[in-house]
Amino acid sequence: MGILNLTPDSFYDGGKYRNEKEVLLQVETMLNDSATFIDVGAYSSRPGALHISEKEELQRSVPIVKKITHYFPEALLSIDTFRSVVAEACIKEGGAIINDISASEMDSEMMTTVARLQVPYIMMHMQGTPQSMQLKPVYNNVTQDVLQYFSEKTAHARSFGINDLIIDPGFGFGKTTQHNFQLLNNLELFKHLNLPILAGLSRKSMIYKTLKTDAQNALNGTTTLNTLALYKGASILRVHDVKEAVECVKLLNNLT
Repeated sequence: MGILNLTPDSFYDGGKYRNEKEVLLQVETMLNDSATFIDVGAYSSRPGALHISEKEELQRSVPIVKKITHYFPEALLSIDTFRSVVAEACIKEGGAIINDISASEMDSEMMTTVARLQVPYIMMHMQGTPQSMQLKPVYNNVTQDVLQYFSEKTAHARSFGINDLIIDPGFGFGKTTQHNFQLLNNLELFKHLNLPILAGLSRKSMIYKTLKTDAQNALNGTTTLNTLALYKGASILRVHDVKEAVECVKLLNNLT
């Protein structure tokens, strides 16, 4: 899953794609590098990110989704939003999947909307909101707590008639570096939920803080952790660097 941030303040590539031409060129690059999905996000969810209005998120996302589906009709677009109105507007313009960082916690209408649209729904675990999640995350046992969360969320989603669910443990979302590594170390336990697992580790602080570097120099670390995530059961890698992630998948596939 190739990341397409339409935000000026995302932690790694904020403001990189400033106009329609640059966006379409990046989509073309990711598709040529064998991305299965393109994840389109117009709301920055980095720790402490500024909150933007629903109107601004719609203005950033809907025209771009429309353009991508026009120029790349074969592209499978994932809509990275916690707002049901944004999700529905983008699905109507050609989006195929809803990727919700809050698993409906930040919009009570999201489950109803997904059920009506009957599209796959990615539910991510996050403690708090993007503005508060890293202030002081606390768990009894992070793996057990997140597993319990998804057990309850899955039952809740099924009660709405949502059929296609994907879970994302939410690396970096309301978790310390230690929490993140504990989750990764126990990732195979999430296979007991019998749902596809998405791992979003790309260039995150758990990598560059551990290596005492920065996001720009975290590709090698990302590849290492992506490989571990695949080995432990991840079905989807959400990444900034598609080519390198695809190589991980190809190499791991030769071990089976």
